[in-house]
Amino acid sequence: MERLPRHQCLIYEGAPSRQLPALAALMREKLLRNQRCLYLNSPPMVAGIRSNLWAQGVDVDAATARGSLVLTSDRPHLVDGRFDADRMMQLLEAACNDALSAGYAGLWATGDMTWEMGPHGNFMKLVEYEWRLERFFQTHPELCGICQYHKDTLPRDVLRQGLVVHPSVFVSETLQLVNPEYVRPEQFSPGTLQNPKLDAAIDRLCSPGSGD
Repeated sequence: MERLPRHQCLIYEGAPSRQLPALAALMREKLLRNQRCLYLNSPPMVAGIRSNLWAQGVDVDAATARGSLVLTSDRPHLVDGRFDADRMMQLLEAACNDALSAGYAGLWATGDMTWEMGPHGNFMKLVEYEWRLERFFQTHPELCGICQYHKDTLPRDVLRQGLVVHPSVFVSETLQLVNPEYVRPEQFSPGTLQNPKLDAAIDRLCSPGSGD
């Protein structure tokens, strides 16, 4: 059976804390597989994922001390408060190489796009960045991760962009799906984001029971 694409998106609405148990359960699994886990989000969410990891039986302090677990709110990829795709890609490549050099099987990373994009919320080059990221995933099989898109804090058009550029969708720690709305770069056109099926798919992913 073919494995799911490793570049996934999580599109959700409601309190972000509701997503933490599933993410913590997945991170515990990745840690057990000798993958370094990188979690990038706001300080309150970093505190929340720490608590959820402890609840999953992960010794957060020990995992952090040995470098298996990196929980951070740092945003060195921002330049004057604005998202810099080049810097983000450089940092991700360095993090991936560092994990391998340290003896890990790979790097699993997740970040909240609202937090990553910074206070100015510049999403003009989001599609270009995500496709660059997908190409990086394709050439680095040791990398996997989830881009988090919060419906309550992102414009609808950004959610559509997030959906079409990810080949896989994360629903829960036990359910990840091939994304039927994924569009390859060479197939993307100005009308791609106007497809009404995208809004319907986003609403389904955000509806209660979508992981049933």
